[in-house]
Amino acid sequence: MVINVNYIEAILLGVGLAMDASAVSAVNGFTEPKMKFVKVLFMAFLFGSFQGFMPMIGYAAGSLVVNLLSKIIPYIALILLSYLGGKMIYDGVKGEDEENEEISTGVTIKTLLLQSVATSIDALSIGLIFSKDTVVEALIKSGIIDIVTFIISVGSFYVGKYFGTYLNDKAQIFGGVILILIGLKIFYEYLKSLF
Repeated sequence: MVINVNYIEAILLGVGLAMDASAVSAVNGFTEPKMKFVKVLFMAFLFGSFQGFMPMIGYAAGSLVVNLLSKIIPYIALILLSYLGGKMIYDGVKGEDEENEEISTGVTIKTLLLQSVATSIDALSIGLIFSKDTVVEALIKSGIIDIVTFIISVGSFYVGKYFGTYLNDKAQIFGGVILILIGLKIFYEYLKSLF
């Protein structure tokens, strides 16, 4: 069996798909700058895994299912990211009002899972691009997307951590605004594609 994978193309696809996860990783960096390294790796693992897994779901589901789902994907991303962003803004404002209480308990596993789904759901349609590939080729490309997203997410976290130390108590509010803007961007791109 001959495996025909354009690795450069797969890496570039991974970089493109990782941008939303990168932005959210940076948000996590400045909202929880003292996150333990193991948790940073876990966050990047989740983002990479979801980003690599979604195209395989699209590959397996085929064009009919993906075309039906593609109409609701932007709504799901907008709702999830707006919910997470709104909660961060609320917690940030509430934290300012309650000076004696701890501002944040950090980024929870539930939040990381919701972020993973919200930032990777658009990768579902990438599975259609893999439709001409064998299963092995599609798995290799998905693995590359996974690894690229993992690396970019770790790096982005530390960029966010650097800036988060300067934002201090405003980090949660700023991070929440960024998450909402990412959701709006995904939704805007969908609306733009309709016209």
